[in-house]
Amino acid sequence: MTFVVTESCIKCKYTDCVEVCPVDCFHEGPNFLVIDPEECIDCTLCEPECPVEAIYPDDDLPEGQEKFIELNAELSLEWPVIAEMKEAPADAKEWETVKEKLHLLER
Repeated sequence: MTFVVTESCIKCKYTDCVEVCPVDCFHEGPNFLVIDPEECIDCTLCEPECPVEAIYPDDDLPEGQEKFIELNAELSLEWPVIAEMKEAPADAKEWETVKEKLHLLER
């Protein structure tokens, strides 16, 4: 099992989860975070830290979020590791409850 960052993170990109990760498995893109499945040790620390509930175990994803397993694996190979908490985007609150944001993902 590994944890997966899902659609809720797009355009919110809170980094509370990064702060508690003991193995630096998070990678940062322009408006989204991903978890490297090869580095994740399934410690569960990140999941409760996410203010928008965007992190799930890969075997318990909400319906329609399955594509994020592959997306996390793919983008973790392209994006740099993020190991410290950063300020959220200025408009993050506006995006917290928006659904269907995949088309807004910046690579």
